[in-house]
Amino acid sequence: MTERSLLRPFGPTIAKVSMGKDLVEKLNTYIDDTIKNTNKTKELNHGPKLAGNVQQEFKLEIDFIKSSGWLSFLSNEAKNWIEAASGKKITKFDLIETWVVRQFENDYNPLHVHGGHISGVGYLKVPSSYGKYSQDGKAENQNGKLSLVHGTRQFMSAATFNIEPKVGDFYFFPNYLMHTVYPFICTNEERRSISFNAYVDQDIYNVYGHSKK
Repeated sequence: MTERSLLRPFGPTIAKVSMGKDLVEKLNTYIDDTIKNTNKTKELNHGPKLAGNVQQEFKLEIDFIKSSGWLSFLSNEAKNWIEAASGKKITKFDLIETWVVRQFENDYNPLHVHGGHISGVGYLKVPSSYGKYSQDGKAENQNGKLSLVHGTRQFMSAATFNIEPKVGDFYFFPNYLMHTVYPFICTNEERRSISFNAYVDQDIYNVYGHSKK
């Protein structure tokens, strides 16, 4: 009998994990409370440093990041992801920043990359509908989806991986992986996501072995 298996030797590895109901509730409660405080949202405003054309983006406060278990979640899952993908164990997880993106009708995030070594995005709220295309019969409705982009489309090689946001899902990916978020229509509901950037061990991230000058 001929044995067959699927190999994935090329392209970056992406991890998909669950944030858990309790953590999602903690994050949403904190965010809802922060939104009510105009002075705090101005102080934490992160929009000018980000690529998104969205209604609101702000950073999380370090005390909450630690006390809520958010930092532990990110560091533990990053370690699991990197070890599963590379066989190497990181000893360092330095969070650079973590922030919330509040996207509403017609908002979008253009194609971009992140800083640091590793990044990720998870979903805290999603609309009940992203709206329909202007024309019927399109193969796939991309409204409101996250699209990860790597390389170019070729035979036996896709260049994009499209993700439909679902509450509780979180995705880890390398900082250099290009990605974009499409706008959506026909709803007054919020698409709420949370992201981060972090550094890990330099000797693990630096696969070329170049030393710093």
